[in-house]
Amino acid sequence: MSRYGAALSEHPDSANAAGEVIGEILEAVGPSPDLAVLFTSASHQEAINEIADAIHQVLAPSVLIGTTAVSVIGGPLEVEEHPAVSLWAASQCPARAVRLEAVRGPDGWAVGGIPVDAEGTLLVVPDPFTFPSDALLNAGPPMTVVGGLASAAGRPGGNRLVLGHQVYDDGAVGVILDPQVKVRTVVSQGCRPIGQPFTVTKSEDNIVSEMGGRPAVDRLRETLLALDEADRTLVSRGLHIGIVIDEHKSEFHRGDFLIRGLIGADEQTGALAVGDSVEVGTTVQFQVRDAATADEDLRELMADASAGSALVFTCNGRGTHLFEGPDHDAAVVHEALERAPVAGMFCAGELGPIGGRNFLHGFTASVVLFP
Repeated sequence: MSRYGAALSEHPDSANAAGEVIGEILEAVGPSPDLAVLFTSASHQEAINEIADAIHQVLAPSVLIGTTAVSVIGGPLEVEEHPAVSLWAASQCPARAVRLEAVRGPDGWAVGGIPVDAEGTLLVVPDPFTFPSDALLNAGPPMTVVGGLASAAGRPGGNRLVLGHQVYDDGAVGVILDPQVKVRTVVSQGCRPIGQPFTVTKSEDNIVSEMGGRPAVDRLRETLLALDEADRTLVSRGLHIGIVIDEHKSEFHRGDFLIRGLIGADEQTGALAVGDSVEVGTTVQFQVRDAATADEDLRELMADASAGSALVFTCNGRGTHLFEGPDHDAAVVHEALERAPVAGMFCAGELGPIGGRNFLHGFTASVVLFP
């Protein structure tokens, strides 16, 4: 038996799809794995209780979590917006189930459900409409936080979250992986820096007024004028800004930046609006994103990866919305890990650490590598 297993079924009938993936996992890892993770397309949403029950009856995992998603991943395949069930399981992977809920109070959101003695890695699947993931990250649990937001629905109450024998349509579900399970994370934001880095010399919240002692708009203009035609074309499709997380480094490369959108510019004041707060003294650099850059970034980050298995949480704006062909992220991870078991989902937001701090991302592939 293997330590990990991943199975994918594209059968449109929920019972048949469940039978196929459960049978494959049973053959791969045997009964009673420590952890099982279920991903289903929206077409299986109404049957997710029955699918979860079948997993418990036949496979009997110690912990089961799952969710519905617009598209799911199994092995090197990404099944986009078609019926699919993906099931992943691991033995020798002690995990503790958690149910997270958020309550808004006079001082903002309060997140409940994280044990006070928690340590290790929190693998979490929130509902984007009813659970503020930023509040979880701001609460600062002393753990690495990874996962992705459920993506099968465009309205509150439309997603399904599985935790053991229970199915929810709100909040978040997850597992705390024991510290002895030495997972690694790869967070590929798919961007490439252009121009040179600047120190923010004047800002307030998400409005950056000056970079390097000059108006931010002027610094942007300088950067654009120095670009070649190819990069100018990329800028016309969308411009981003990278915020350095660890200022102690002497040089900054792709993995050192938190990527956020550049959402506005004011010629009169010379200020730029960024999709996150930026403090004075922070180093920033403009960034571009396209399919070639996203491909190169993921391949580069996975080049030295060594793992027995992986879970992939990729943005629903990637896949064939970004790349020319299907299966891009799944195939890259599967190939880099020499065909180890891979499963995952397309997300409405991805969670993963940059520079040792946890963040919520967009247009990102967040990969959890298991030993």
